[in-house]
Amino acid sequence: MHSDTLVSIIIPCYNDAQYILQSVNSALNQTYPNKEVIVVDDGSNAETKAVLKKLAPKITKLITQENQGQSTARNVGIKEAKGEYILVLDSDDYFEPTFCEKAIEIILKNKEIKLVTCQANLFFDDGSSYVFIPKGGSIANFLYINDALGTSMFKKEDWLSCGCYDENMRLGYEDWEFFIRLLKTGGEVEVIQEPLYNYRKRDNTTSSKSKKIKYDLLRYIYIKHKESYVSDFDVFVSQLLFKIEREEIEKIKNTKRLEFQIGKAILSPLRRIKRLLR
Repeated sequence: MHSDTLVSIIIPCYNDAQYILQSVNSALNQTYPNKEVIVVDDGSNAETKAVLKKLAPKITKLITQENQGQSTARNVGIKEAKGEYILVLDSDDYFEPTFCEKAIEIILKNKEIKLVTCQANLFFDDGSSYVFIPKGGSIANFLYINDALGTSMFKKEDWLSCGCYDENMRLGYEDWEFFIRLLKTGGEVEVIQEPLYNYRKRDNTTSSKSKKIKYDLLRYIYIKHKESYVSDFDVFVSQLLFKIEREEIEKIKNTKRLEFQIGKAILSPLRRIKRLLR
């Protein structure tokens, strides 16, 4: 184990009083010994601030700021980080204990690896769950889909050289856009083939809200990285047409489901009346 390498775990927090304790503890309980934990309070409510105040003696640093969004909170935390390697953690999620240890081994052994991610347990509000398996890969894998978790390990100097997180992106997809820039100059994303991350897919989070404005976010990414998509134009067109076709199919399915439900709702009382009249 390369325990002489310092890893900085950055946890931006906004109104997550219910989950922040588990999140911070999962960072503190990493089996990798040489780490620091920095929490950025991004303008949280009083309840969350009370929890953070109790946590402050256990962590390396607590930074408090007015609400500026997740990208800014991450950048602020990373700027304060002393570690050569960065691991960003969302305040409502948590790690399994060995993620940091396994990730640092991978990223130190191969200079081509710019990002280390893993599989994730996804938990939904309705109690359902499944294991998400990202593919990783090169820039070609990331132009049309984010194939890594937002919570991944990367080198601080790479974060700085590619321009940090885009602070204009406050409504989602900021991880994906950051990874595109990170990989533009080469490098690979490695996936640990174990679910070492636990991801709560809650309603009213940034990721869930981003789905409602995804076309605006996609337009922003496509235009910002225009040269990459132009150089890959044939694939770009194919991907767009594929997405349009898939969404049209889903619309047809939903319409049929709606018609079925309406028909059932209308016919059901009529059938009851008919039975009574027999």
